[in-house]
Amino acid sequence: MSEPTEFGRIDADGNVFVKTAAGERPIGSWQAGTPEEGLAHFARRFADLVTEVDLIEARLGSGAADAGQSLSTIRRLRSGLDEAHVVGDIDGLAARLDKLTTIAEEKAGAARAARDAARAESLARKTALVEEAESIAAEATGWKAAGDRLKEILDEWKSIHGVEKKAESELWKRYAAARDAFTRRRGAHFATLDSSRKQAQGRKEELVVEAEQLSESTEWNATAARLKDLMTEWKAAPRAAKDTEQKLWERFRAAQDAFFKRRSEVFSARDAEFKGNLDRKHELLAQAEALDVDGDPKGAQNRLREIQGTWHEVGRVPRESQAGLDRRLRAVEDRVKQAMDAAWRRTPPEASPLLAQMREQVARAEQQLASAQAAGDQRRIKEAEKALESKRKFLAMAEHTG
Repeated sequence: MSEPTEFGRIDADGNVFVKTAAGERPIGSWQAGTPEEGLAHFARRFADLVTEVDLIEARLGSGAADAGQSLSTIRRLRSGLDEAHVVGDIDGLAARLDKLTTIAEEKAGAARAARDAARAESLARKTALVEEAESIAAEATGWKAAGDRLKEILDEWKSIHGVEKKAESELWKRYAAARDAFTRRRGAHFATLDSSRKQAQGRKEELVVEAEQLSESTEWNATAARLKDLMTEWKAAPRAAKDTEQKLWERFRAAQDAFFKRRSEVFSARDAEFKGNLDRKHELLAQAEALDVDGDPKGAQNRLREIQGTWHEVGRVPRESQAGLDRRLRAVEDRVKQAMDAAWRRTPPEASPLLAQMREQVARAEQQLASAQAAGDQRRIKEAEKALESKRKFLAMAEHTG
């Protein structure tokens, strides 16, 4: 980080100014210590901005970031930079943000184009399925094969995603109309082949077969809705002969009962699991909220990490409880973070783990230089001198900042 006095100053009254290409502008007041400490404080704020920009730049470069979200963040940072209460190379950071804006706009545009292409492809595939269904509905006479194909079309339809809602709704209406037209045409065909009772028997046998096929389904919502539709169709169909009607009804009802019994068992087991998970998370919250955050912030942080790990392993809870649990855990996390920040600010420079680490690095570099000099290896001597100079420079900067 550059020397704070290069980009800022504090006057005799404690007014803090930042230096930019457009001139000086006031950014705050400092009365808590020496001017050097004040400038260091505002310089650390600028370093935080630089760190955020570094992260955005790295994520954009790696492709891990959502370009649209990154662009919004970049624009927010850039728009607030002219009024930011920081001391640092604001002009340089503004130039970086302007460059990142261009990059993010290009990536966001490319992502939009890719989404549009995928949406167009999905629309074309669903349109082709609808046209095939309409062809089947109008022309097919192989009733079983055509019916199977309509079911396959529905399965294919469910696997295609990304179509705009209005267009999908219109296509679905066409498909549903084609499927209904096929069913009506098939029913009319069979009506001409046999008597009214045989027609009713055939139709109800179809309903029974589909209900029995659905009885082992695990697609709970879709299957329950379809079974309800089947019941409506059953009631709408003419009655078959008395004995046949009763036997078909018993099969139909048994298939429905089998499905809804399995669904009830699964839902009950899931509810019990969620209830157990909820109780466990309440226990974890009680432990987290009881942490001695102010007395031992480091210990509280370590224990909170253990609790967080267990928290994620516990599993899902009832949906209506999730938000409240997460909100309470975040409150503990915020308390621990604030306590750790406060503890860090109270740490004297001579006790800083970072400075100790940097001093160790300088000492190792001096040993490496001595070893190279003893060996008389000029290449190693130059490399060691260069490395030592760099580490001493960074240590001096860190000691001065502290």
